[in-house]
This record gives sequence, C-alpha cells and structure tokens, in this order.
Amino acid sequence: MSLKYLHTMVRVTDLAASLRFYCDALGLMEVRRSEYLQGRFTLVYLAAPGDEDAQVELTYNWDPETYTGGRNFGHLAYAVDDIYAACARLQAHGVTILRPPRDGRMAFVRSPDGISVELLQAGAALPPTEPWASLPNVGSW
Repeated sequence: MSLKYLHTMVRVTDLAASLRFYCDALGLMEVRRSEYLQGRFTLVYLAAPGDEDAQVELTYNWDPETYTGGRNFGHLAYAVDDIYAACARLQAHGVTILRPPRDGRMAFVRSPDGISVELLQAGAALPPTEPWASLPNVGSW
C-alpha cells in the first residue's frame, strides 16, 4: 500500500482575515484556489515556500456558520529558521504570541478562527533572549 500526506483542512469564517494571518503574518503561500458556486464554498490551499507537499486547506463556506474548536484537533506545526524573528513578524501583524519562545525553541499562536499553530526553531534552540525570556503565557494554545 502506498500512502502520501496531502493536507489538513481547517474551516475559516473570514477568508481575508485568515489569508492575512496564514500568508502575510505566518509566511505561507497560496498554491491553488477553487470556488464552488453550486456548493457555495471556496477552498484555498497553502504551503510553506519550498514545501508544497505539506498543505493546509482553508475551507470557507459562503453562508455564515459558527465553528467551535475541540481538543481532538491539536495544532498545526511549522519549523522556522529564527523563532524570535518569526514571532516578531507575527506581532507586527497584530498576532498575540500565546506561548512566547522563552526557551528559544517553541512558540504558539492562534489563527483568526482559533486554530493553534506551533512554531519550532529548526535545529538547536536559540539562546534565551529578551524580551521573549520574560514574557508570560497568554490564554491557551
């Protein structure tokens, strides 16, 4: 049997806000988009630059719905070259760092729809540095 990972789907309530988070703030790129007029939904596939095989599918239903998150879905995770620079970029886009990278290795944020996103330092952890080392956790991730 052959098996290949394709994507993870998350439902979003505001496609523009989600694209600002995932693309502008987080740094993913849109690899394809499909609109389904009869079904009244849009699918947008995103991937990290250079890693188009691991995708996140944003599903936007045109008719308003309310989504609630459950603990059965944990989080999306991405490796970054510089955890501090990644968190600073997210903050510059108005994203709250829920679990700051105090250890130089790991941070958590949430998308506009509450999807938890883990950022992990690629390779060895960076030396702890301020202001990150002193920042407390905020909310839940």
